[in-house]
Amino acid sequence: MIECRAVTVVLDGKTILDGANLTVARGEVVSLTGPSGAGKTTLLRAIAGLDPLTGGRVYVGGRDVTGEPTHRRGVGLVFQDNQLFPHLDVAGNVGYAMRTAGAASDEIVRRVADLLALVGLEGFGPRSVERLSGGEAKRVAVARSLAADPEVLLLDEPLTGLDAELHDRMLADLAAVLGARNTTVLHVTHDLHEAAVLSSRSVDVRDVQRGGARVLSTEDVLPLRLRVLRDGTPSRDPRYPEDDLDGTVHLGTVRDGRVVATSTWLPRPCPVAPDERAVQLRGMAVDPALQGSGVGRALLRAGTARAHDGGATLVWARARDTALGFYSSEGFETVGDAFMDDSTGLSHHLVLLRLAP
Repeated sequence: MIECRAVTVVLDGKTILDGANLTVARGEVVSLTGPSGAGKTTLLRAIAGLDPLTGGRVYVGGRDVTGEPTHRRGVGLVFQDNQLFPHLDVAGNVGYAMRTAGAASDEIVRRVADLLALVGLEGFGPRSVERLSGGEAKRVAVARSLAADPEVLLLDEPLTGLDAELHDRMLADLAAVLGARNTTVLHVTHDLHEAAVLSSRSVDVRDVQRGGARVLSTEDVLPLRLRVLRDGTPSRDPRYPEDDLDGTVHLGTVRDGRVVATSTWLPRPCPVAPDERAVQLRGMAVDPALQGSGVGRALLRAGTARAHDGGATLVWARARDTALGFYSSEGFETVGDAFMDDSTGLSHHLVLLRLAP
């Protein structure tokens, strides 16, 4: 799996990534989308160890690799330009990582033949890479990236530059290859169709950064609250008494001019720790079409970071039982017995997160 925690990258004095949080589960294929210059490739390079982190941590397979060089991170890389070695033939390119790792010659020959067959290039081993078509070169790059059996495969727009017919054929083949291997993949693309075919979910890089969380007005958050939090409940009133109090902040994620995730944060003592400086989280809601995409997780982390920066030592919430798994995965502790919420008629628990000093 891949996990980025508050990854920040500053290059030449410019902040390219601001507190990016992203998790890709083992065996999952996730497409990273967003406009040019938003930080897609930079996040990929940060995971690979090619761009230095200004802040945050990167984990691969549960291991903190933040300080590790690229070749020790267990990642395979495929870039837009393929980056094949012109002085090596196809077999030499595919088997390069195995040779540098000291693998036996017969094992390299067998593995290279298997991978070339996997990508539809059986018998291409002796061929010069300079005689390959664009599509063939990209297949070789994919095979080479898989040769070292990486825990994670990072694809940076691997099908760029192909004509439409070849692009679609390669896309189908690549999806089949990745599906056959059950590899954990983070795939950068600007093509939403490509993302839909290749991945199980797509994430906009703007939504996983701290800067992707905007301060919204009460009126901005009410429609999504009503649609998500009041659906199927006795109440149709999305307002909270604290919405317009001093200190209350509404944070949200906006995509294409539409609010797709909201949360409300207000300074309030926690019932089980009244002496601590605490912030209550209310109204956490994500557009149903984006649930599981990482948008809510990024928004939650942006809010807790803001609470920490404001001097809070604790964040707490009254969470629906159906959301306890989400909060637990973000480090929240479930406290006390279940209780029924009058406005929703649903079972809730108190959850709290202690913030590091």
